[in-house]
Amino acid sequence: MANQKKEKIKYNSVVLIPTDFSETCNNAIHHGVELAKSLDYSVCILHVINKQTKSFLKKEKLSVDYVAERLQNYKDTYEKAQGITIETIAREGSIFTIINEVATEIKANIMVLGTHGKQGMQHLFGSYAFRVVLDSPCPVVVVQKRSFGEGYHKLVIPISNDLETRQKVQWILLMAKLFASKVCLFQANENDAALDGRINVITGQITKILGENKIEYEIVKAEKTGDFANQVISWSIKTRTDMIMIMTIPHIDVPGFSVSTWDETMMFNEAEIPVMCINPTELGNYYYEWLTLTIS
Repeated sequence: MANQKKEKIKYNSVVLIPTDFSETCNNAIHHGVELAKSLDYSVCILHVINKQTKSFLKKEKLSVDYVAERLQNYKDTYEKAQGITIETIAREGSIFTIINEVATEIKANIMVLGTHGKQGMQHLFGSYAFRVVLDSPCPVVVVQKRSFGEGYHKLVIPISNDLETRQKVQWILLMAKLFASKVCLFQANENDAALDGRINVITGQITKILGENKIEYEIVKAEKTGDFANQVISWSIKTRTDMIMIMTIPHIDVPGFSVSTWDETMMFNEAEIPVMCINPTELGNYYYEWLTLTIS
């Protein structure tokens, strides 16, 4: 099986793409390959051999070699055509542990995760994908069936009181510089004057950095009434946004703020807009230093 021995897996900067060989995961591979090409990174395509894989192989009367053949086909298809290095891994275990285990092992800089309903081999959607995203040591771009197109030229950044911003700002700069993106800072509208003032301070900090880096941006204020997540998505649809970038807040209980409702609404939005999910992480310093070098 491809790259089964951990000691042989060596990467510098890499995009990790898990796949169950579904159409949506094929789209995620296309996204990940295009993103890696833009960043001049390598790609690692991973398949986790779990109970669902084994059941599929048995039902279709296929041997485990089918997995290696599919992974090799991705490598052959994209590596030469896109001029990037692609490695493949097939590893047995649970998708909940293996995906992020591999991400940590290879020090993946970004993960691109295709999510779908009950169409693929492993049904990586809803709470399943949600768990993978929140446990990830690196940012995760969640994609559905929407194609990569010409990249991420319009970015929407929700701004609220609850989220740490330093890591997010660095990723905004990277994506904006890569794709000459226009950034929309979409502010929550708090009834409490102190909270609203804090949002304005956070926005000011971000716009200062964007201005210093000559990134085009606009500020949009949400309505006082209505669900903030749905307002973000509606605005993103209206403006034909290419990516929404959010900070997730795993395992943190914020009064009046439903983490699962917010994150899942954003990640699995009906418009299928790709969403970059950035977890506050102990690896923050590693990524902060790496991003600073990449951006400069």
